[in-house]
Amino acid sequence: MKKVVIGFLGSTLDRRGKAERWEKWRPSVGLCQHEDLLIDRFHLLCRRHDEKLALQVKEDIAMVSPETTVKIEFVEFRNPWDFEEVFSGLLDYSQHYRFRENEEYLLHITTGTHVSQICMFLLTEAGYFPGRLLQTGPGRNNSPPGSYDIIDLDLSKYDCIARRFAVQMRNDISFLKSGINTRNQRFNDLIAEVEKVTLRSDAPILLSGPTGAGKSRLARQIYALRRQYQQLKGEFVEVNCATLRGDMAMSALFGHKKGSFTGATEARQGLLKAAENGVLFLDEIGELGGDEQVMLLRAIEEKRFLPVGADKEVASDFQLICGTNRDLHADCRTGKFRSDLLARIKFWEFNLPGLSDRPEDIEPNIDYELTLHSQRLGKPVGFSTEARQKFLQFAQAPASLWPANFRDLNSSIARMVVLCEGSRIGIDDVEREVLRLKREWRADEQEDVLTSLLGRPACENLDQFDRLQLAGVIEVCRRCGSLAAAGRQLFAASLAKKRSNNDSDRLRKYLQRFGLTWERIKL
Repeated sequence: MKKVVIGFLGSTLDRRGKAERWEKWRPSVGLCQHEDLLIDRFHLLCRRHDEKLALQVKEDIAMVSPETTVKIEFVEFRNPWDFEEVFSGLLDYSQHYRFRENEEYLLHITTGTHVSQICMFLLTEAGYFPGRLLQTGPGRNNSPPGSYDIIDLDLSKYDCIARRFAVQMRNDISFLKSGINTRNQRFNDLIAEVEKVTLRSDAPILLSGPTGAGKSRLARQIYALRRQYQQLKGEFVEVNCATLRGDMAMSALFGHKKGSFTGATEARQGLLKAAENGVLFLDEIGELGGDEQVMLLRAIEEKRFLPVGADKEVASDFQLICGTNRDLHADCRTGKFRSDLLARIKFWEFNLPGLSDRPEDIEPNIDYELTLHSQRLGKPVGFSTEARQKFLQFAQAPASLWPANFRDLNSSIARMVVLCEGSRIGIDDVEREVLRLKREWRADEQEDVLTSLLGRPACENLDQFDRLQLAGVIEVCRRCGSLAAAGRQLFAASLAKKRSNNDSDRLRKYLQRFGLTWERIKL
């Protein structure tokens, strides 16, 4: 494997006069003089102020080790003794460095300030630099090439540091979950992986899952955690792609030049530019039009795009998070979504489970919402013991639909908080809310049945009377084994009074009014 060294230029130890250059030990040069340590590439980190010295060291390394490629990289710190600044800068460097599996990395910790050495140690121990530490020293009488030691970090020797990072990781994971003490193992494992990606990668993230599963909230928390670690300075810009329609979609995303179309009285920078150095969250990206998909793909790949009506490209370096409740892989197969765009936005893909897959997380989410309401109202609010048990039993039941998942649950809690007497949700409040939800879900189910059979446009043209009556007829038909059995049940009163002698034909004609057949209903 190729050996790659990353280390700071020694502004004092690497600086020798012409007479002493080859007589005195210099850490960066001496490192490349060991016959049993062949360095393929040396990333020499320094300030621009020390560029002249760095070029001299590069030239000298070329003389003693021609096979070593030296890359001078400028890393600026306002105060190289400021732990927070140095740690953040090196963390950022590690996350932008493209580590390769076929290379062995050595972190040279002899040079640089003590603060930079400590930060390199911590980041290597935590895995941000996937390598080993390299310590060098002078030979007898301070002569080159000196000595070197490669240090394998053994976590068992550093229990205190290991505990510190474990605590920090738990805190970061809790932050991503908004402090909700979730119990679902699948979800907790997913968030633990999201935490690593958040702090170690700036590649696009795709959050998929049903409506109300928490995609928007998680995207905001990812942004906030990166901002907390000073990984970005820009804003969080969110847009629901389902709201972008027609010519205005291009303008909203990419901006436009003044006068580029009717109504463009002022120039507009667009959402991609507004998200520069920040995060752009494109929710429901599956609703984006074909033309916008093409331009977005180029903007992701090249960080450049052309505003509407402009003849000069605009640059914007943003981090991308996308959300969707659609199966984009299926949409690619049918041509509704570009496969090359999907390949770029799903570098990291996380599918958030819905509420029905996380019934054990209903209770901690209820507690979280009650805490928020208590903070807003300035007084504690909660359930009575009996009311809490009754609502949990209903909320966790398999028959409870929660079509909008946690969004529906949170709305339900908010309604009970508003309608309860005082600050205690009672059994009557729960029973009233449960009844309301059951009616709503039944109406939603009926609407879904009609939409699937007739299509949305036809449903929208039905009177409310016809919609309710037809939904009831279809429900009876689906319970019965034959057209005759359904007819007998629907027209039982007429049969008893001998007003109808052919209930099957009567039902068939009723269904034909809406373009339906028995066979289609029973599919």
